Amino acid sequence: MPVSLRFPTVELALMTEPQFGGTYDQLLAAAKAAEKAGLVSFARSDHIYWEREPAAAALDAFTSIGGLARDTKDIRLCVMVTPVTFRHPSMILKAATTASAMSDGRFDLGVGTGWNEFEHRAFGLDFPDWTERFARLEDALRYIRAGLSGESYTGTHYSIEADSLPRPERMPLIVGGSGKERTPRLAARYADEYNHFIALASEIGPKVQLLREAAAELGRSNGDVLISVMGPAHVRPSREEYEQALSTTAASRGMQPSALQERWDSIGVPCGTPEDAAPVISALRQAGVDRYYLQWVDITDTTGLEANIAAMKETISLAS
Repeated sequence: MPVSLRFPTVELALMTEPQFGGTYDQLLAAAKAAEKAGLVSFARSDHIYWEREPAAAALDAFTSIGGLARDTKDIRLCVMVTPVTFRHPSMILKAATTASAMSDGRFDLGVGTGWNEFEHRAFGLDFPDWTERFARLEDALRYIRAGLSGESYTGTHYSIEADSLPRPERMPLIVGGSGKERTPRLAARYADEYNHFIALASEIGPKVQLLREAAAELGRSNGDVLISVMGPAHVRPSREEYEQALSTTAASRGMQPSALQERWDSIGVPCGTPEDAAPVISALRQAGVDRYYLQWVDITDTTGLEANIAAMKETISLAS
């Protein structure tokens, strides 16, 4: 099956990780920087705690998205992804449709199994084994789809009979994960977008192909599911600036620059100058990737964020 390329070039979006700290105003500044730069979407994680000292102030995902819905104008907003272990799907559905209404339909909902056991234990949240979490995820996706279409649903873990309102005209549903078979098949059935963490194009490509084939078997067209990748990028305008940044980052991690470079190369992180990183984006494009979520951890560093966005935009332009 031929690769479906939905857009002329890879779209650029921003992924933030507020579990590492930051105020709402800093989160808003990052969202506005992304909006000003013309990025298609601003995403944030849904974590409530991180295993480090001192503990950071982690803002709730849906509450902060509600604020961004009123304080931004054009950029799409996204929770990437909310764990089914945190909330009953009724609460996910209600929070998501509220965010969609508050943003005039600019909200995308990502749903996942949940994975950080320490986080769950710290807050006294149940953390079933992976088999049950995956079953709950599929059940929740069916529940949410039913709620968005005004239908009833009775599953193994969840059921809905109420007409859940407000009902958005369209709210894209994202399934994220790196599994070889079950996650792509799940996305093929229920998702509008399939998100994979950064990896080599040779790893992502077969999963995209499997998704396309599974979607076709379900009567969906080749381009019905947007394919996205989320990960960091370490791109600088010049070789000198990149080498300096590489050395600084390596030192902060107690590594040699060569070892860190090898690590980034092994998992497909765009890095170096835009000319260096363009082939990485081009390979992802050929594997079927439509969108790249630039992962940015330090939302207090707006200057660094703006520079990284500019470098990635140039990289994508060269890769086109």
